[in-house]
Amino acid sequence: MRKPMLAVALSFAALVASAGAAPASAARPGHGPAHECATPSIDRLQQWLASGEGTTIPATGSMLVPARGGRDYAARIEFVGAEWHVAVVWLGNEFEAQADLSRSAGFRLTYSATDDLYVQLRPASVWSGGAQWATKIPSTHGRTVTRFFSLRPSAWSFVPELGEPAHPFATAVGEARGLVFVGKTANKIEFRGLRIDRYTPPCL
Repeated sequence: MRKPMLAVALSFAALVASAGAAPASAARPGHGPAHECATPSIDRLQQWLASGEGTTIPATGSMLVPARGGRDYAARIEFVGAEWHVAVVWLGNEFEAQADLSRSAGFRLTYSATDDLYVQLRPASVWSGGAQWATKIPSTHGRTVTRFFSLRPSAWSFVPELGEPAHPFATAVGEARGLVFVGKTANKIEFRGLRIDRYTPPCL
């Protein structure tokens, strides 16, 4: 049986074509960014992208939509059917950027999901393919919750169906290019916040 779609490289050209400019921020857990960017963003992260892998709504492009009367933004995506789906957040707000999260305790995610999914921490040097370090994002049964996800190595493993990563976890943390959300079941997902300890990406 062939590897699922995640084993194929994410389409850089497709993502660049659909991406806008973006920001990002984070501070200590529980501390938000000083301000959002001038262009649409969530905690100063603007590049929330449907990759085109798997059947999703939207199929490609930005997941950002106005929320709370247009003053804030949410990132929404629906995974359709029983196949692998991919949604991406570029931590430096552009594909070529990377972040050193080796001193970060983790990240605080505010989200809702109707089923379980995973998040992969993908480094710049091993961006492509499904064999990545990952941790489970539990279903919230549609409720919006805030959870903290540790960046301790013991908190991360991999998705067996996608393969075991050949690179050490230290590489994923030290050259973090993006968080890649993946799942193989139908799922309605909304992201409302992503604050990363000891990391404040630039607004572009």
